[in-house]
Amino acid sequence: MAVLPSLVDKALATAHLDAVDALRALFLCASCMILSVSLLDSLRSRFVHYGARATVTTESNSTPSQFSKTTGILDYLASLKVPHSYFIHFYIVSILSSSFWAVQLLYHGQAFQAIATRIHSDHLQKTMSITQIMLCWLLMLVQGFRRLQECFTFSKPSSSQMWFGHWLLGIAFYLAISVALWIEGTATLLSHRLSLNDVTVTNAPSLGTFLCVPIFLFASGLQHDAHQHLFSLKKYTLPSHPMFRRIVCPHYTAECVIYLSLALLAAPRGEMINKTVLSALVLVSVNLGVTAAATKCWYMQKFGENSVRERWNMIPWLY
Repeated sequence: MAVLPSLVDKALATAHLDAVDALRALFLCASCMILSVSLLDSLRSRFVHYGARATVTTESNSTPSQFSKTTGILDYLASLKVPHSYFIHFYIVSILSSSFWAVQLLYHGQAFQAIATRIHSDHLQKTMSITQIMLCWLLMLVQGFRRLQECFTFSKPSSSQMWFGHWLLGIAFYLAISVALWIEGTATLLSHRLSLNDVTVTNAPSLGTFLCVPIFLFASGLQHDAHQHLFSLKKYTLPSHPMFRRIVCPHYTAECVIYLSLALLAAPRGEMINKTVLSALVLVSVNLGVTAAATKCWYMQKFGENSVRERWNMIPWLY
């Protein structure tokens, strides 16, 4: 662990960013990368679509020679795939990462110190409370266990694959979000040692807690029901659950609501929202939004253009 502080220092010094800004930039840069890839047909067909939505890209034999090498490289990168069942790794990583940071925050471990002592003073002025930090950690742990259980319960034998870049992005996201949920509470954590007394409930919940926790749980329940319905369908069948009648991917909508509730719940004192978790929400929305659009196109090709034409992709009245 002694090497970690030096690695963090070197990375942040190179980027000329502190830990909070670097984390936000990571989420936003990944969002821009996904959007850029999705806008070009040659990249979208290779790297965005997966599973049933995957398409086979064929290049014309008359492709100019100067583009042949680039095409070959893209085709090679697109061929690097992993089983779709590797989605389960995301939630294993999420649970392990949440557990790791629980220990680090409790004992002010070296990993925590490596990040906490490299945050600019501007980001220490407004901080989360201990209650907010613990609630966000707990809800993220619940999310990880629920999704892991769904991977076991709602899985079917399949030869479906996804591009390895999706897998790496998912792993990176769950490693990063487990830090994002507490990093804006660093000032509180540096001045306070967590103990069992922090677990006791002595005061009425704040308005933010009163509103955001039920929203998180409600969205989690909706997402679970949507996943259960998709699992119950015969292969390549159009969903018929009420949630799917107006939205193509309501389980993606629920995912966005889950992270929105966390961003609101984690808002530092004097702020309306946690900007770091909001940056993560941007990545979630962009990534799922691109996939939702591809899903709608696939439904229209498979079941006819009128099958889902009137349905929103993911966000009612907006997208």
